[in-house]
Amino acid sequence: MSSVVICHSGARLPARQEGRNPEKMYNKTLYHHYYVYILASERNGTLYVGMTNNLIKRVSEHKDGKIEGFTKKYKVNKLVYYEYFDYVNDAITREKRIKEWKREWKLKLIEKENPNWRDLYDDLY
Repeated sequence: MSSVVICHSGARLPARQEGRNPEKMYNKTLYHHYYVYILASERNGTLYVGMTNNLIKRVSEHKDGKIEGFTKKYKVNKLVYYEYFDYVNDAITREKRIKEWKREWKLKLIEKENPNWRDLYDDLY
């Protein structure tokens, strides 16, 4: 599995890896990046686990109600947790594993990195 950097309120860039400059890793022409994320309706509310290669765009779509289905119906649009991956297969595997977890485990994961359940969306800019 590739290295995983859990991103929360204090960390927005992946760690330096394989001699790469982390600031350049966000240049889409040079590198791809993938995220597994958890949205919540509120603290200890309804949860949604997803995966994307464009976290800002995807969370924005959830917030704007552009995605029909579960998140729109239950107003699950608060970004409370996300992880960064270098490889899409690692992100897909992690998303599937988290989706299989008990709710209690997901809550512990969120609270470990984001104890106040802040909406991390604004930190992405």
